[in-house]
Amino acid sequence: MTAHAGEERPSTTHPDPMPVGPGQRRRTRQVVVRWDDNQVLIGSDGPVVVQSMTNTDTAEAIATAIQTRALAKAGSELVRITVNTPAAAAEVPAIREQLDRMGCKVPLVGDFHYNGHKLLHDFPECAEALSKYRINPGNVGSSAKRDDNYRAMVEAACRHGKPVRIGVNWGSLDQSVLARLMDANSARAQPWDAQAVMREALVTSAIESAQEAERIGLPGDAIVLSAKVSNVQDVVAVYTELARRCDYPLHVGLTEAGMGSKGIVASSAALSLLLQQGIGDTIRISLTPEPGGDRSKEVVVAQEILQSLGLRSFAPMVVACPGCGRTSSTFFQELADRIQRYLREQMPVWSTQYPGVENMNVAVMGCIVNGPGESKHADIGISLPGADESPVAPVYIDGERTVTLKGDHIAEEFQAIVENYVERRYGAKA
Repeated sequence: MTAHAGEERPSTTHPDPMPVGPGQRRRTRQVVVRWDDNQVLIGSDGPVVVQSMTNTDTAEAIATAIQTRALAKAGSELVRITVNTPAAAAEVPAIREQLDRMGCKVPLVGDFHYNGHKLLHDFPECAEALSKYRINPGNVGSSAKRDDNYRAMVEAACRHGKPVRIGVNWGSLDQSVLARLMDANSARAQPWDAQAVMREALVTSAIESAQEAERIGLPGDAIVLSAKVSNVQDVVAVYTELARRCDYPLHVGLTEAGMGSKGIVASSAALSLLLQQGIGDTIRISLTPEPGGDRSKEVVVAQEILQSLGLRSFAPMVVACPGCGRTSSTFFQELADRIQRYLREQMPVWSTQYPGVENMNVAVMGCIVNGPGESKHADIGISLPGADESPVAPVYIDGERTVTLKGDHIAEEFQAIVENYVERRYGAKA
């Protein structure tokens, strides 16, 4: 649009540079979770930790150990298991022993609820085999027994030298806290709405429970807090307030997120808003798996959220176009999927053999419009022919066109080029 005489032209410059990247990490205490020689740091001096939870019957030790190992192999740095019955508690040492025999040193977190005080007392081997406990102060017993049961669980953690996640949940909120806050709210000149009272009850319950644990004797650097709700805006509001009012590390997640794309999108929205503000020290994506689905998918989603935000790198990222009328063939989609799965499958070996490979970027593009440009910006990229284009696929390495592939074996040849690039750039000789 042309400005008329006397009109002020709109400025095309910004007085201040546009902010880029995640905010500074919130400063917290440092919690150490360990098993044998594996030590996981939770808090602002360590990376944001990824964790998951088994859905096997813990009383079935072999099945639980196998799933735990699969989650750890996928990248879960802590794995939580349900400890809900005497049979489950009795098998925890066997699960730990089986994992150790498989060379899996991932720390186990015991998830305790109504009878946790009794199980920790009756099964000291279970209490010792776990690396961390999760306690929900809202369901450790009726009002008459709550304080005694909670004290017993915290004392068990002190006795065995284990850190604790104090995890409040809106589905099992401490009713005494909620009642107290509702009474205070009714006395306000302008009472809050019910949603605001519920949020405040979650924050208050978490912080007061942590303070009580410290009075009982649990060190302040052995406490992680969480406050789980299933609505994105509630998650953001509650954790923002928790971060403002305490310096305990925070375990962040959207509880009961759901299945498939709904669960992924809701979790990504909630966690990204918090992580961008520097809030969140350990995360879990609570996806409902499809029948027979892979439990480790939630681990991959957690990793990809952190990697997309630039907070951590876990595996090389594959850039691929969505496809359009110029890409009538599905070959580029099949190749992108093949390369992405291949890169992730190699990471258990590559992470130790090729340090830094997790930062590599690969482009698999479907036509000439953006293919060459995206491939040049990636560490290694391929631009496949679109509809009516010449049946050739130029490959770019470090911004330079190096070879052109054609024929029936483009996928195999490109994968071999990726393998050679990884070895040359990230190998010991490099």
